[in-house]
Formats: sequence, structure tokens, C-alpha cells
Amino acid sequence: MRVDLFDFDLPEDRIALRPARPRDAARLLTVDPSGNIPLTDHAVLDLPGLLQARDILVFNDTRVMRAQLSGVRHREGNTATISITLLKPLDQSRWQALARPAKRLKAGDRITFGHGGDVCLMGTLAATVEKRGREGEVTLAFDFHEGALEEAIAMLGAMPLPPYIASKRAADEQDIDDYQTLYAKEEGAVAAPTAGLHFTDRLFSALEKEGIERRFVTLHVGPGTFLPVRADDTAEHRMHAERGAVTRATADALNKARAAGGRIVAVGTTALRLLESAVDGEGIIHPFAGETDIFITPGYKFRAVDLLMTNFHLPRSTLFMLVSAFSGLETMKHAYAHAIREGYRFYSYGDACLLKREITDP
Repeated sequence: MRVDLFDFDLPEDRIALRPARPRDAARLLTVDPSGNIPLTDHAVLDLPGLLQARDILVFNDTRVMRAQLSGVRHREGNTATISITLLKPLDQSRWQALARPAKRLKAGDRITFGHGGDVCLMGTLAATVEKRGREGEVTLAFDFHEGALEEAIAMLGAMPLPPYIASKRAADEQDIDDYQTLYAKEEGAVAAPTAGLHFTDRLFSALEKEGIERRFVTLHVGPGTFLPVRADDTAEHRMHAERGAVTRATADALNKARAAGGRIVAVGTTALRLLESAVDGEGIIHPFAGETDIFITPGYKFRAVDLLMTNFHLPRSTLFMLVSAFSGLETMKHAYAHAIREGYRFYSYGDACLLKREITDP
């Protein structure tokens, strides 16, 4: 499909720079492609009344790392400022990362982060560039390893805010809490599963009273979630792979819930993408451990997920393509136009929508 089919105009003032307080006070737009009233306005705290007993919510429990590092490249007496976003560990001391600007780096360069004496008793954190790829990715070999390296990164690293927020303000201490879900557990993401940011203890209690169960999967969100689609046609775009896991216990619970008449509700596109990577052609969800680069566009047949709770996404993005596949392109264009007109807040710190799946002919 042509990528420009997924374009729309979004006023700058609709981009949220801070989350709603409390988190569950954010607005929630319900979207029902087959309903007599396809769009209704709610608050996230209304969610228990919008679901049914026996429905099961699926959350992504990844934890965002302090993955943003500012450093200085050293080469033959010359220096340059470099921004590094850690992506994933390759072993006890080596990481795959994104560098900006990557053109300032080549194999053999040394990069230092922080200032002498600031990293506990270990001095400045340093790494050697082993290799550089075509799109800004680099392999870094740090001087520290295992626990010492983790401690240094935690002290020197910053929360990697999405570019559409970071371009308007710097990350601060408040973001350390704001850009992390209440239930974040498995560290490894460089971006938050933002639909989950709306959940609070009181919302979880209200869901439990309605008999709505919750389960957790893990997908370590990578920076590819923010990368623009540069191709003119969706067939030419390739997704970055992300690491994920669905346990046997979770898979069994989801299959049991659906067999009993419950619906699987993915909280966020990351949970949905992982579940759709773990399901077979008969709709049975299996344990999963590995990487997925699944790219969902209109025409995709959903097998694992019945409803999707998600935030409002970028124009021409893979995530807007995904929600258009889930509820229909024209339906989502209409929903986004309504959201813009009614003052909904967009992107990571913005409001949410609850989508029903479009039912198509088999």
C-alpha cells in the first residue's frame, strides 16, 4: 500500500509533553467499526465498564533503560560530541547502539562518557567502537563488564524520551517516573509501551472487581518504533527486530480465557505484535522466546487479539498502519479527525483509544 494513505495533519499543540495526572485521568476514545455509534468519549478510569467479565488484559512488562548516553569521541587528539542510545547487550561488555551523528565515528575510536570520579569509584566510563553500520548503528566494547557496567550506565544514562518530546524539552527527573509503567519489570527497552502508562493501582483494583484478569508478556521496545517510514510503499519497509517472550503459563491462560468466551485485550501495540508473533493459524497462542520483526498493515488477519488499547500515533508511522489494519483505515482516519477536533492529546504522554477489531469476511 502507498505510505501516503496513512498521512494526516496534526497541529503541534496536540502533542503532549507531560502525562495526565493522575495517569488514569487521561481521555479514552472507544472505536467500534461495526457499531451504530462508532466513536464515544470516555476517560481511562471508565475502562472497567467498557470491558466484560472474563476479558483478559495483556500488558508488556518491559522496563525502560537509562539508555541515553552523552559522550566525547577521541581520535588522534581530536574530539567530537556524540549521543549514544543503547539498544541491546551482545555479551557482558559489548552493546549494540545507535550513534548520532554516526558519521563522526569509525572502528577503533574511543568514546568517554561522564566525568572522572563521577561513576562511583571507577572513573569515567569508556568504550571502543568495534564497527559502524549504515544507519547509525554501532557496536561498542566497554571497558567495564557485568555489574560494574550496569551500575555505570544507570548512573550516567538518561531516560531516552521520544524525539517529538526531546526536540521540545530536555528529559528531567520527573520523566524517570512518568516514562515507566507501574508494573515495569524486565529491563531492556529504549522506549516505553505507552498505553500502559495510563494504569494505576486504583484502576487495577476496579478491573479486578469486574472480574477482568491481567497477564504479562515482555517485548523490549526498540527505537524502530519512532523511525519514519522512508519507503513510498509499505512492501518496501523493513521493521527492526525486537526481543520478546511469552511464557507457557501466560499462553495457557490466554487460550483458556478465549475458550471460555473471554476476549484478549492487548494493552499497547507492542503486546499485540508479540501475541500475533506467538499465535498459530488456528488462533492458539504458544510460548515464544526470540526476536520478532512482524509488520502489520491493512489486509493482515488477526488471530490472537480481539481488542486493542493504544495511544494516538504519528502520521505515516508503522503504528498508525497497525491500528488501521486492526479497525480499518477509514475508521481510524475518522477517529483521529475526531480526536484532533475534540482536543485529545497525542503520542507517548497523550490520551488513549480502545479499538475493536474490524470483522472482515474470511
